[in-house]
Amino acid sequence: MTKPSPGAQGLRRSRMRAAIVTAASVALAAAAVVAMALGGISYYLGSVVVIACALVPFVASFEASRPQAREVALVAVLCALAVAARAAFFWLPHFKPMAALVMIAGMGLGPRSGFLVGAVSALVSNFLFGQGYWTPWQMLAFGLAGLAFGGLSRSGIATGRASARAGRLALAGAGAAFVMVVLGPLLDTSSVLLFLSRITPEGALAIYLAGVPVNAMHALATAVTLFVAAGPILSRIARVRCKFGLAER
Repeated sequence: MTKPSPGAQGLRRSRMRAAIVTAASVALAAAAVVAMALGGISYYLGSVVVIACALVPFVASFEASRPQAREVALVAVLCALAVAARAAFFWLPHFKPMAALVMIAGMGLGPRSGFLVGAVSALVSNFLFGQGYWTPWQMLAFGLAGLAFGGLSRSGIATGRASARAGRLALAGAGAAFVMVVLGPLLDTSSVLLFLSRITPEGALAIYLAGVPVNAMHALATAVTLFVAAGPILSRIARVRCKFGLAER
């Protein structure tokens, strides 16, 4: 019987740790849901706990895959690019190209790495714009952007590599739709849970409607950035991955 190599044993231990951490986060999230249902904690506090637990499996699974240093460096570069894109347009309210850069990272590196780029970029950029109750929600929302577009790219639905104007327009439209339908409303939900002492349909509707102009500007920034920058950035990511033999995650 062949004895497993030290590298294989280390990978197995890493995966075991990731599985344990994931199971613990699921249990904690379930406990938070039960506490909310019984009135033990507020809906907002409980939702933050659930969101934090939702972030843990992605980080744990990425660490368990034992990524190469050059892969971590590429993820870090894309995080820095996303943060810089948000900071560069601070003077234009709600015009945030960061979501588009996260989507591009997901298409270029895969769903898991895309989620990590989105979550880390939201966390790091808030050291410039201010940390607060909104940070876990932003980490989840931007992480889902990278995850979703990484999945779409892997399935061949959205590659961003089409040189034709129609392909670029389709990608830009998909990014804008994601912001309007998923990312923006998810962030608005945090405001609903925080600002309403008693959640009513009328109060929630007022907050969601107030967020429509903000989300529309965010969607515009996402569409413009995807239309202009997706192709060039993805081609460079592909070159780096090919040169260093990096796989999608």
